[in-house]
Amino acid sequence: MRHASNAFSSRRRRLLQLAATLPALTLATSKTACAAPATSSDVTLVLGDQAGGARALVEAAGVLQNAPFAFRWANFQGAAPLFEAQRAGAVDLAPAGDLPVLTAATGDPSLRIVAARVGSGAQLGILVQPDSAIRTVADLKGRDVVVSSARGSISQYQLYGALAEAGLSRTDVNVRFVLPVDAYAAFESRQIEVWATFDPYFGSAVQRGGRVLRDGRGINSGLGFITAPQGSLADPVKRHAIIEALRLYQAAGDWALAHPAAYAQVYANLTHLPLDAASAITARASIRQHFITPDDIAILQRIADTAVRQGILPTRIDVASISAVGLGNA
Repeated sequence: MRHASNAFSSRRRRLLQLAATLPALTLATSKTACAAPATSSDVTLVLGDQAGGARALVEAAGVLQNAPFAFRWANFQGAAPLFEAQRAGAVDLAPAGDLPVLTAATGDPSLRIVAARVGSGAQLGILVQPDSAIRTVADLKGRDVVVSSARGSISQYQLYGALAEAGLSRTDVNVRFVLPVDAYAAFESRQIEVWATFDPYFGSAVQRGGRVLRDGRGINSGLGFITAPQGSLADPVKRHAIIEALRLYQAAGDWALAHPAAYAQVYANLTHLPLDAASAITARASIRQHFITPDDIAILQRIADTAVRQGILPTRIDVASISAVGLGNA
């Protein structure tokens, strides 16, 4: 793919800022926060993030201001590099969609699903250029489709579901996988005609004129998940800190649902997106959170089995075996 032209270079820099690792932030242990082990001040959680979404949520709600543990953020442009970092032991909590979690689990037996987040399938979809002759998913036959960010993404699952819905198979299109920042720049410079992607890149591209061919409603679950390494959960002190972090995340989601305008404004400020795009993105984001339950496992198992049939996952995954049910009762 040739380099993007100077016409959109400044925009690409902004997207790279959005996706680049955000500055580290460490808070002292609060003496007035909820009870924690005496050594909790020695724990530093590395909070993984994608395109600043989790950080925007918790900063908008202010829930980590008196956190009973130290922490720092590690931000990535997509799930693939985020899970590479978690597999290397560099991230304690990693938020991602259903398929990226399952894909990561195939190569990381230490991954454990600790929480679920509820949102809308409208947070991703297939985009085409505004003047494209492609009007329906059926028109994609024989076309090139760029999928972000890597094999096993929620966008790949959405594309294959949309193709099946239109009577096509996955072999009817030519799929290429491109990380979202590079794909965004190429889509904006019209080097890509068809792009399957997810928020915030999806919402930003729509705000700038991309036409939605089919979003993920009715195909994708709208569920997000948070994972932690088994090693972190095996450490009693770090396990306690993770449980507290998840409870604070849950409180942040509740706050955002009750204060949508304030949440959208903070998200816009942090990501440098226009407020109208930020408002659309935050309204459909997976933010209503709870500790993982058997019902979540059943839904994710159905998705995993479908992904195996579609050839997205190489082998069947027993979702229950990688889930930390009951963690919130600790």
